[in-house]
Amino acid sequence: MEPASLENLCVLYHSANYIVVNKHWDIRIDSKMWYEKQTVQSQLKHRFPELADPGTYYGFRFCHQLDFSTSGALCVALNKAAAGHAYRCFKDRLVTKAYLALVRGIVAEEKMTLGFAIGKNTTEGKTHMMCTEGTEGCENPKPCQTELTVLEYGEYDGDPVTKVLLQPLTGRTHQLRVHCSAIGHPIVGDYTYSLRSDSAPYRMMLHAYFLHIPLEHEPIHVTAPDPFVPTLDSKWAPQRCVNALEDLLKNILKKPQTEIQEEPEPVHRRSSPVESEEQQAQCQQWLCEWNLD
Repeated sequence: MEPASLENLCVLYHSANYIVVNKHWDIRIDSKMWYEKQTVQSQLKHRFPELADPGTYYGFRFCHQLDFSTSGALCVALNKAAAGHAYRCFKDRLVTKAYLALVRGIVAEEKMTLGFAIGKNTTEGKTHMMCTEGTEGCENPKPCQTELTVLEYGEYDGDPVTKVLLQPLTGRTHQLRVHCSAIGHPIVGDYTYSLRSDSAPYRMMLHAYFLHIPLEHEPIHVTAPDPFVPTLDSKWAPQRCVNALEDLLKNILKKPQTEIQEEPEPVHRRSSPVESEEQQAQCQQWLCEWNLD
């Protein structure tokens, strides 16, 4: 993948209700900042001006989020009803996602379940970061879980790295980046969670490879091509394959999503009427207008 531009939006799936794009690295989904002209939202408006909805702030309804530095599959709903259906799948944790990453060092265990609770870092100078429970300044940590499977061992620019498949079973901000850093294997090129030391790579090596949204009338099943191959990046030199990516994806689809129990919020709420699909879609639109990066 070449760096992002207004013209080179890559579409993986397109129907009357949804578009799934292969988001570039180092580009925001949307922005209210006047000086940020290049976003996924502006790419969509340039490519599909007739599909932009003037009734929304950004013109398009993003069903979920990807960090600025992360590339890969990103789903966009093209109408309120479609947004509502997708919102319900995400809310009920029916969506399956899997990411590819290159991480620093040799991950010894072939399969790991990472269960560090993650909260907001309130330490001065680190308030843009998340942190694991027990870290000084970690505020309101919440349960989260990531499954890690080793794919290949090799080197990146001469340094030992491991290519892994990451399956988030929850959706905390920066979850995969924090979990990899917590086990001593930060993602290659993650400037933030390497404490500003890993700045040499041209990008952060995290890619949303697989997305499955089990919509009743239009199940979405998309893979975004693997960018971490020697033909696309000559600095990545795989040396030993441990698990085949295709086999792992088949196994992921066979097993149900694990339900992660969360502590109830210590707030007493009155019961409220059931939301309509339109209200849920509107709620999701408001959520998407917050910049989670």
